[in-house]
Amino acid sequence: MSGIVWLALDGVGHPLDAPPGSVWEQHLPTLRPLVDAGRALDATLDVPGLPQSGTGQACWLTGTDAVALMGEHYGPHPGPTLQKLLRERSLPVQLAQAGARIALANHYVPAYFEAQAAGPRRNRVGCFPFSFQAAGAELNPPGVPGVGATLGLNFRTPWEPVQPLDDVTRLGTALAGAAPAYDLITLDLWFSDLLGHEGAAPLRPEVLAAGRAYLRRVDALLTGLLEAGARVVLSSDHGNLEDLRVKGHTVARVPFCGSGVELGSPDTVVEGGTVIAGWFGMEIVENAEF
Repeated sequence: MSGIVWLALDGVGHPLDAPPGSVWEQHLPTLRPLVDAGRALDATLDVPGLPQSGTGQACWLTGTDAVALMGEHYGPHPGPTLQKLLRERSLPVQLAQAGARIALANHYVPAYFEAQAAGPRRNRVGCFPFSFQAAGAELNPPGVPGVGATLGLNFRTPWEPVQPLDDVTRLGTALAGAAPAYDLITLDLWFSDLLGHEGAAPLRPEVLAAGRAYLRRVDALLTGLLEAGARVVLSSDHGNLEDLRVKGHTVARVPFCGSGVELGSPDTVVEGGTVIAGWFGMEIVENAEF
């Protein structure tokens, strides 16, 4: 299977596990039907504590129980153990070794590359960019529309729009146009987790408004992709944004949904990662030594 666009949300729990009045309670004509028709996957993996991005994303990228490997939920960024796992087993690395065409569609600003050049003390790379770079893929690849993870919202409070919603839809259309030249295009949508960490009790109306605005932009991106006929998968690593009454992560189940792909019947984020790998003929050996 080729031409898949993977929207990897960060910190967005499933609407089935969201409290009343959440970011999900609004008109999302493309996103919500897709999520409702998909799966709600467990991100806790029967381990106490709150799921984290490091281990959660590593589960998706490798189809391996990264929480069991670490002995705990770990994040937000991969340390030496998870980096080793990602170098050896992540889907981008496996696809590149098989000669597949891969791209990370995030647009990275000059300050990001400056931080990389400054060394690990300033540069904390997430699982998705780490895996694509480990696979030899360049950031900001030519020929792939660069998408900012804020999807056109201001990075700073009050997170007002700096890009029209229609532009986000057009970005989705452009991504769909680029997809046939690749086996996998991935978009690391981490801004949802940043907004989720602005949660507090009592609920702050401006944070709720920003969270809802972000999901509307995910909806617009999906609209552009699907109307242009793209094959799309959407996932999340842990809960957070769906409950803005709290600042931290949650134990909510996470969405796994798509169009033009067969989701199977996974129950956990590890099994979800195995499903995605299977679309490309990649075999996951669950109990292999690491």
